[in-house]
Amino acid sequence: MKKRRMKKKPIIIACVLLLIIIGILVYFIFFNKEESEVTEIKNVDTIEGYDYTLSENATKYYKSLFKDLKDVLSEDNVDEEAYAELVVKLFLADFFNLDNKVSSTDVGGLQFVYEDFREDFTKLASTSMYKHVQSDVYGDRDQELPVVSSVLAEKQDNTTFTYGDNTDDNAYVYDFTITYEDDMGYQEEGTITLIHSNDKLEVAAME
Repeated sequence: MKKRRMKKKPIIIACVLLLIIIGILVYFIFFNKEESEVTEIKNVDTIEGYDYTLSENATKYYKSLFKDLKDVLSEDNVDEEAYAELVVKLFLADFFNLDNKVSSTDVGGLQFVYEDFREDFTKLASTSMYKHVQSDVYGDRDQELPVVSSVLAEKQDNTTFTYGDNTDDNAYVYDFTITYEDDMGYQEEGTITLIHSNDKLEVAAME
């Protein structure tokens, strides 16, 4: 009996060690991603007084629009129509550009959406257009997603727009056309409405 116990011990120890090694390997492969590998998006520019920010992973086209917006808003007398047109273009260029989004909840264009609508807008986008955006937290996503190359915004009218208990008698309505680097079946045309919110123009509706 003693001899049998002595023979089993090395086998048991070897099995335990093997399980420990497998566990460590599984942990490092699937769970222990280094912090340095996590995608961290930094802001590289801001527009003071308006809280608009520019992230480092924005497209070249979006960065160009942001510079134009910064120039317009730096004037002593802001050209509101130029401001409105750029808000439309920036919002659409960010919202419909999914290629640089980190996850399905990384909804673009939020800083241009009317603040009281942002939470609901994020939830709606995350369960619709952004629903199939795969996570790119570790920069290893292999998925083809749309890239916006340009946006055409044409003013339709100024109109009265009611939202909640508030009414804007001078809301901006624009028709828009979006061009993508590759046609992947995403929305290309529509209408967007901007309202005045304090000193800013913000997106209140889109069709």
